[in-house]
Amino acid sequence: MTGLGAVFRPQLAPERLRAVARVADEVRLEELWLWEDCFREGGISTAAAALAWTERVRVGVGLLPVPLRNVALTAMEAATLDRMFPGRAVLGVGHGVQDWMGQVGARVESPVTLLREYLVSLRALLGGERVTTEGRYVRLDGVALDWPPEQAVEVFAGATGPRSLRLTGEAADGTVLTANTPPDGVRQARRLIDEGRAAAGRTGAHKVVVYLLAATGAGARERLRAELVAEGVEAVPDLGVAGDAGAVAEAVQRLADAGADTVILQPTGDEPDPERFVRFAAEQVRPLVGV
Repeated sequence: MTGLGAVFRPQLAPERLRAVARVADEVRLEELWLWEDCFREGGISTAAAALAWTERVRVGVGLLPVPLRNVALTAMEAATLDRMFPGRAVLGVGHGVQDWMGQVGARVESPVTLLREYLVSLRALLGGERVTTEGRYVRLDGVALDWPPEQAVEVFAGATGPRSLRLTGEAADGTVLTANTPPDGVRQARRLIDEGRAAAGRTGAHKVVVYLLAATGAGARERLRAELVAEGVEAVPDLGVAGDAGAVAEAVQRLADAGADTVILQPTGDEPDPERFVRFAAEQVRPLVGV
């Protein structure tokens, strides 16, 4: 069965998260995802709070921009969350928006090289290894976690371009695709991910998480179109969905048929009622997906 979740977008004030997270837990939503967008809300702090306020929902962060975070710090944060909330935290890392990285003086010449070095070291640290490496960007000298996870922790990576998608297959446990990815884009991403996996000799499961821009209720079509226009992708076919639970479930299924393991419903930035949106995802869309 295809996994289903929703996003708490950082356009909402941080103090709104508690109510949304508690609704997600109450209605048994499978996953609630958060973003670390500059310069809005911190991914780890919001994830820790959401996990503490809930009992069962999995909380994902997609994505942590690697130029902002030393890999040892990310490993410490990930391990701590997993030991406090076993199996409920899902962390994704990515290049970061390059303009934002430039604003904070963290932009690197080769984002793909950084992400490769980062993923290799992060997965090793979370696996309990002592790591020494002298890469172009990642440098560690005998670093090991005192409190590594007690179970395997999956590391997801976000990607869009061919090189990055192959890299996620090679060096990550899963891939996160943006809401600007239509079904055909998911199929192409799967092919590139599998190329990376084959090149690295990896045979285990590799999960693909895809965001789906969705709008429902009053003014849904207008809100969806406005966001697609703002993103400059209004001409891309099969992108986003507006309508009732049946229409949204059909769009989810198209992504699942293309290779998505989990679809995360992404409300428009001006969604008037995020709690209602979470209820809609869990109570109305979920029963229609994968059945």
